[in-house]
Amino acid sequence: MTAPAGTLGVLGGMGPAATAEFLRLLSVRVPGTTDQEHPRIVLLSEPSIPDRSSSLLDGSDAPLPGILEGLTTLAGWGADLLAVPCNTAHVYIDRIRDQLPVPLVHIVDATLQAAMLLSPAGGWLTATAGTVASGLYQRRAAELGYRLIVPAPGAQELVQEAAVLVKAGHTEQGGRVFASAVRGLWRRERLPVITACTELPLAYDSAGLPEGMTVSSLGALASACAHELYVTPLLRAGSAQRLASV
Repeated sequence: MTAPAGTLGVLGGMGPAATAEFLRLLSVRVPGTTDQEHPRIVLLSEPSIPDRSSSLLDGSDAPLPGILEGLTTLAGWGADLLAVPCNTAHVYIDRIRDQLPVPLVHIVDATLQAAMLLSPAGGWLTATAGTVASGLYQRRAAELGYRLIVPAPGAQELVQEAAVLVKAGHTEQGGRVFASAVRGLWRRERLPVITACTELPLAYDSAGLPEGMTVSSLGALASACAHELYVTPLLRAGSAQRLASV
């Protein structure tokens, strides 16, 4: 087996439970069969970064310095590739992406690509109020020609409540609240739920909702990171060999 290409830098802590779940999902997605075949990961878990959703709703850039400092620090620690298991943080990341010294796996692109494969007809967007208000997912989905449905205000309030409960460590209660929101969405149209907040996959799993009716942003990010670390270098090497033989 080919060794992973480089070191993955993860800026976590937004929130801590989602970061832990991302690392677990990554470990089962890489093709390694021994410890030595897994990627080297440097993790900076920084829970002191101000809440991204409330900052966006308030028009504040408070999370921006901490996010930029964290990603720059990871690159300084030797990261060749960056990942941030927090959807709302990517609103700020998009503003500084050209300042990053190494590439970043974008959670929105990874999640929407997974959604398009699972459900070409479209999906429900479940995310924090800040992510929804920012249009982060809606703009990219429009560019891709993908149908993304935003919940009505009442359902959105339940989605937000579920995310807050998971952050507070009340995952089972968050699952019950999220299940209520999701079942309401499915009464309108039965399309997969895109959990575009990294706490919501935990709520979805806790709720016991059907596995095949969701796209986890955590799972999509983990899969995309594994692809970048293991598959993309092989594709590039193959292309270089073909060019050299011409």
